[in-house]
Amino acid sequence: MKLSEQVKPISYLKAHAPEIIRTLKDNPQPVVIILHGEAKAILQDVGQYEETQETLAFLKVLALTNRQVEEGKTHPAGESFARIRKRLADSQS
Repeated sequence: MKLSEQVKPISYLKAHAPEIIRTLKDNPQPVVIILHGEAKAILQDVGQYEETQETLAFLKVLALTNRQVEEGKTHPAGESFARIRKRLADSQS
């Protein structure tokens, strides 16, 4: 993705906001808004934003899992499933 092709000054955003918003759905690339020559904001389709957030959450879970494995905070699968089955059986009683 080339962000340089999607850079717009804030004056362009002010003049063309509805058009930019409409094109975000068809074009998944975010639009970088600049103010005084500096990037200040990113406009992105809501669906793309949600997908990005889900990906970040998944990566955080993976990082946490890796850290737990490195710290030896793991249990054999059979033992874990046995505990889960016991909890389920206890909650149904």
